[in-house]
Order: sequence, then C-alpha cells, then structure tokens
Amino acid sequence: MNFVFQRSYRGPLQAIILDWAGTTLDYGCYAPAVVFIAVYKEQGVPITIEEARAPMGAHKKVHIRKISQQPSVRQRWHEVHGRYPSEEDVETMFASFIPQQMAVLADYADLIPGTVEAVQAFRDMGLKIGSTTGYMTDMTNLIKEEAARRGYAPDYSVCAQEVPAGRPEPWMCVMNAMGLRVYPFEACVKVDDTLPGIDEGLNAGMWTIGLAKTGNEIGLNEAEINALDPADLQSRLDRAYERMAKAGAHYVVDGIWDVPAVLEDINKRLARGERP
Repeated sequence: MNFVFQRSYRGPLQAIILDWAGTTLDYGCYAPAVVFIAVYKEQGVPITIEEARAPMGAHKKVHIRKISQQPSVRQRWHEVHGRYPSEEDVETMFASFIPQQMAVLADYADLIPGTVEAVQAFRDMGLKIGSTTGYMTDMTNLIKEEAARRGYAPDYSVCAQEVPAGRPEPWMCVMNAMGLRVYPFEACVKVDDTLPGIDEGLNAGMWTIGLAKTGNEIGLNEAEINALDPADLQSRLDRAYERMAKAGAHYVVDGIWDVPAVLEDINKRLARGERP
C-alpha cells in the first residue's frame, strides 16, 4: 500500500491582520465614499452613495475605475459628455481624489468603539498585529498617526501602493506575514469589512473574519446605526452577514469587539489540524 504524509500545523494563531476604515476606525467607512462622490461631481456626473461604495476595499484608482464601469454611471457619463468614461478620465479623477482625501481623513479617524480593548486582547493572546488598506502611502501614514494618538498602533502596515496589486490579490497580506515574520499562513487571520478584503485573506490562505455592522456593507456611522428601527437594522445586518458568508468568510460578526471570541474558536480548530 502507498501512503502520502502531509505536514499539519497544530499551533495557535500567531498574527491578526486588520483593515483600517470600517474595521478599526471610521465607523461606516465614510472618508473614501464622500470623496468618490465629490470627484465624480466635479465631472458633472452625480453618483449615489451605493455606487460610490460598491468597489470598496480596492486600490483607490482601481476603485474609481470600477465606479466608471458600472452601467448606470456609464450611461450618466455619456449623457453629460457624449461619450463613455476613459482611462484618461480615471487618471484625472484620481489626481483630484488624492488631495481631497488627504484633506478629510483626519475628520473620520476616530476609532470604532471596542478597537482598543480588542487590540489589547489580541496582544494578550500573543498575537502580532498587521494591517492592510487600499489607501495610498501618504494617506496611510496620516491615518496611522491619527490612530496612534487615539491609542491604536499596529506592529506592521502595508498599503496598496506598496504591492504589485491590491485587493483581492493577496500581496498585502503576504507582505504583512513577511514583515511580521509569521508562518505558516494558516497561523494568520485577516479581519475586514469589505468583500475584496475577505477575498484578500482567502487568497493568502488565511482565516478570514468579516465585520458586518461597522463598515462598508451597511455604510452608516454609529449614530445613524443607533437611529435605525430595530427591524430595519436587523434586515441590513442579515443582508451583510449573507453577502460576507457567500464571499467565503470563515466567520462573520458585528464588529471588532466580537473578534477575540472567534480567535479562541480558530485556535481550537487549528489544534485539531484544521486549515482555512
């Protein structure tokens, strides 16, 4: 009889890689959305908040391009300009996006409630803390400074500008693992509030946790969430949970405050020899 033996990691999680907007700060992921709306308005083409949010999590230039590819936006653009949006238009809007985003980032840099406590729980578990974002380098540096003032500083951070391609490709997660010197990848967990961010973690071979309440899927800040009719909120949460589960997230929870309990379950699964 022929047998093939395969190594099986049975140790605990070693690192957690967190998204920024909608995961650790900027409840509702507003900072990028409002600027995407503004740069399209400059071109005489209004877009809805839903259209602005649809590609959230991608490199910001890719995000602008994906908005321009939505049929509803293309039609409106054609009505205004007599042609469909081009790559030159994308470059023009991206050039306008950068200074406008830098100007408002600090206004949306408050930490999501529970972030400081969750991060302390991660550290108490012995985890290294990485981060990924679709923001550019200067934007990332700004939000890191703002977050540090509020009590949160990851051990390592990678932005979309530093890798060959951003989400959903896995390179920001891979670069985090390298920078943190953590392996195998099943010893890492990626936490994100966007579908491309979930894909990013899955494509890196990591455990993934989706955050349904605080980020782009619902797209409302804490005060707006609290003002919703309970039935309306539950309906929105159900939709977010379903979309993230269908995207392949191993777990979906409301917010970062729920993550420590999930990590305990993942550690049990790892001890049994399970892999993501």
